[in-house]
Amino acid sequence: MDSVLMNIQPNETKIIGNWVIENGKPVADAAARRIDHVIKNDLVKIECSDDGWSVLFLDKKYGRYWELTYTESNQQGGGAPCLELLSRDDAAVKYKISD
Repeated sequence: MDSVLMNIQPNETKIIGNWVIENGKPVADAAARRIDHVIKNDLVKIECSDDGWSVLFLDKKYGRYWELTYTESNQQGGGAPCLELLSRDDAAVKYKISD
């Protein structure tokens, strides 16, 4: 996949990864691999939640906050990743950040 298409687009608000079974083993789908790419290349880690299950990132290009969560708590490691846009106010409350 083209690296430009891997990057967060200005109109995006959520990227939901999934696990798929290949050769009897769970592997990351294209969206989960894209989340990994975005975290490594486009986002800056700001803070972890108190429980350690979510992480706040800042997209410096667009000045937006993104939260990484794992929404399938019944699976090992919390399941596949989900990256979702957070408002500045929500990020400030949940992660206790300030300007």
